[in-house]
Amino acid sequence: MIASLPLILLAVSHVCFTQGYEETPWCSPISVKNGQVSCHTPRGEYMKNVLGSTCDIRCQKGYELDGAQQVVCMTSKRWSGSFYCKQVRCPSLSMPVNGRYKCSDGSYFGSRCEYFCSPGYTLKGDKTTTCMDSRAWHGKRPTCVDLEAPEIRCPSVKEKIADPGTVTVRVFWDTPEGRDSADGILTDVILKGPPPGTIFSEGDHNIQYTVFDRAENKASCKFQVRVRVRRCGKLAVPENGMMKCNSDGDNYGASCVFTCLGGYELQGSGTRVCQYGQTWSGTDASCSPMQINIMVRTASALLDQFYEKRRLLIVSTPTAASYFYRFQMGALLRSQCNLDLRHVTVIEIVGVYPTVIGRIRHRLLPPSLALQLRVLLRMSHTNFNMVLIDKHGMDKERYSFPVTPAEIFTLIDTFSLRKEEMKLQAEAGQTCSQN
Repeated sequence: MIASLPLILLAVSHVCFTQGYEETPWCSPISVKNGQVSCHTPRGEYMKNVLGSTCDIRCQKGYELDGAQQVVCMTSKRWSGSFYCKQVRCPSLSMPVNGRYKCSDGSYFGSRCEYFCSPGYTLKGDKTTTCMDSRAWHGKRPTCVDLEAPEIRCPSVKEKIADPGTVTVRVFWDTPEGRDSADGILTDVILKGPPPGTIFSEGDHNIQYTVFDRAENKASCKFQVRVRVRRCGKLAVPENGMMKCNSDGDNYGASCVFTCLGGYELQGSGTRVCQYGQTWSGTDASCSPMQINIMVRTASALLDQFYEKRRLLIVSTPTAASYFYRFQMGALLRSQCNLDLRHVTVIEIVGVYPTVIGRIRHRLLPPSLALQLRVLLRMSHTNFNMVLIDKHGMDKERYSFPVTPAEIFTLIDTFSLRKEEMKLQAEAGQTCSQN
């Protein structure tokens, strides 16, 4: 009985030691930041970090486990593995073209990112996105698009006065410059209307510029070019006369030239000019029947009255009974219209000294004046003869026998001054049905 006592004590001691060993905390207490730990002991001990305890590791939403999902308390008084819960992170966002973003917590779970566009661009898509626990961003990635039209400003209405002697003016302006609020780049400029430097006619002319940006947005502006013509008002054609105006007839710088029909002479200004103040220079033109003063002393004074006004056909014969004379005067009488059309005055000198008679139509010249005229022009007093004198007093042709009026008119129509007269008469519609 006494001999077995040490064995009993040893057994009791072993039981007590083993039981204390297993219930004594062995590994350090376990905890997981941003996670939970679920531990189990071999025999359901109260302490969860005794030898042989197993712990399952779980992370909170938005966190993910890095390390062992389950650990065991080992005899080395250490857990079998390391672990921690790290925050879930989404892929880095790419910066939108022509925009940017700002996040509350970078790319980590729960971070809210807001997108912004550069000036001139508009956000298309979701304005915000959030990092989810699935490591994905919630929301569609937006883009920055250029929806804003460019800007362009045209010059104001340009009013110009036509150049003197014309109804047009060359107009210049600075080509308007467009501006794009997005990237500042314009791809095209289209002009509708004449370009600067064009010669514009009287009136209003619409000009339009259109610009396009790279997003094909467009903007337009318009302005007018207004051309004014300073006018003096139309002049009236004088009765028994003609008027020829250049340019537009009554615009600033235009001039009008007046002439009278055969048998009439001009009174007033032969040329009038439209002035800047919109008034005509000179005085009104009129055509009065030509007054011939036959009571002058010399033949030169008589001829001077016709200078630049009328042509002269002077017929000289020693006797009114001359066949040549009667034939010639008869033919001229039948062509009176064409004589007036060509501004021809016929002067007759009939007889020999001392019975010399001069006549202009039905007006008789003093005998001494008729004699002087024959002497001045060196015309024979013994034979029939004629001399044709132009408006400048030049002896153009002499005839020693009768000629048809047609021959005389054909010659006159070759004179340079006559060609101008013919243009004016054609414009005025002045003609004769007979030759």
